[in-house]
Amino acid sequence: MEQVIQAQLEKILSIKNNARRMIWVTFHREGIHSYPAALTDPSLLTDDEYDVSFLGHPHRHIFHFTVGIQVFHNDRDIEFIQFKRWLESLYRGTLELNNKSCEMISDDLYFMIASRYPDRNVEITVSEDGENGATIKYDTTLFKR
Repeated sequence: MEQVIQAQLEKILSIKNNARRMIWVTFHREGIHSYPAALTDPSLLTDDEYDVSFLGHPHRHIFHFTVGIQVFHNDRDIEFIQFKRWLESLYRGTLELNNKSCEMISDDLYFMIASRYPDRNVEITVSEDGENGATIKYDTTLFKR
């Protein structure tokens, strides 16, 4: 019985010691974008309750960001208040996003994060008004050998 308990404790410790650690921060910014295809694509311009042709014109949202980044130890590998302030500094004033989707915004932000914090897994959620959005997980383990 004691060996079973010891084996279970070793398993728990191994899982804890090998856990993938991430910190996350949130922030939001006002932005304006459009979806030009909504003005011409028949699947979007439907003239019924599913019509979203209004998205083809520039419109405003509050874009909500949740950004997680891998850390390698538990004692402020990346201090999350500093990380949040840096991310916020990337977006000043009202964002002019042209025709960018939440996914495109996420990819742009990932490029900036990966440039400053290379070789870390990152997870980014961008939503419009905290209602609808996209989450993309950028996994560096795919490229480690």
